[in-house]
Amino acid sequence: MAGSAISRAFRDKGSDVEIVNRSILDLRDSEATNNFLKALKPKVVIDAAARVGGIGANDSKPVRFLTENLLIQNNLMKAAFLAGVEKFVFLGSSCIYPKNCLQPIKEEYLMTGPLESTNSSYAVAKIAGIEMVNSYRKEYGVNWISLMPTNLYGPRDNFNLQESHVLPALIRKFVEAVASRESSVTLWGSGLPLRDFLHVDDLASAVVLASEKYDGSMHLNVGSGQELSISNLALLIADLTGYSGEIRWDTSRPDGTLRKVLDVTRISSLGWRPAITLSEGIGSTIDWFNTAVSNGEARL
Repeated sequence: MAGSAISRAFRDKGSDVEIVNRSILDLRDSEATNNFLKALKPKVVIDAAARVGGIGANDSKPVRFLTENLLIQNNLMKAAFLAGVEKFVFLGSSCIYPKNCLQPIKEEYLMTGPLESTNSSYAVAKIAGIEMVNSYRKEYGVNWISLMPTNLYGPRDNFNLQESHVLPALIRKFVEAVASRESSVTLWGSGLPLRDFLHVDDLASAVVLASEKYDGSMHLNVGSGQELSISNLALLIADLTGYSGEIRWDTSRPDGTLRKVLDVTRISSLGWRPAITLSEGIGSTIDWFNTAVSNGEARL
């Protein structure tokens, strides 16, 4: 999802873009990654690769999330350095911040408290990525940076209910509930947590801007700067999909961090602003999902 949006944004600016996915290169393989970048000789590398998933996936497979993400990012950074890459942009996640963090979350709040336990393995891997970027900067003087996106959504998202994040999971549940005329839908948790959501095309514009204008050791938050409860998100998606039945909440399921909204002052000072409203973005994502399901292209 993120990689394809970022590729489109760079191509729109006239850049030559090489898309690398699992079918082309296994980033867990250090030698293969070194050889690939040595042959390609890119000027810029955007690291949008990761083992990702929602609360359930993170909580049930912490070894996989920690191990694979460390391998992916370490191998790619090493290969990029050996290939003489001028600019490396590492994409992390807002889950790097403490569970009970001051809000809105500023970049300097990193490592000021314990992490949310349900996704701590993924968070530790991303924190290690930030440190590795800054270690390369310190030791070798490279112009490498880190961006920390908030909860992303948009076309080409993962809609597998065992692995997906909350927004695509809700889209799938309500679309299917409308199709099967279900009278009720049961959702995870209490619906009370507050989150910050950003369309992936807005992330892409932030990546392009930061790759051109930013050279600092401090990672940059990338988010909408606005928060919405999961229960209100569910109501919005229900309305946009045409679902009018009952919404139930399974409070035996974990909520995760109760409030998480990013302070985006730093990246906003570079001239970046999100352009896509939540209603517009969700509406277009629902349309994309319905078409992708019909064409057999959705990740289910």
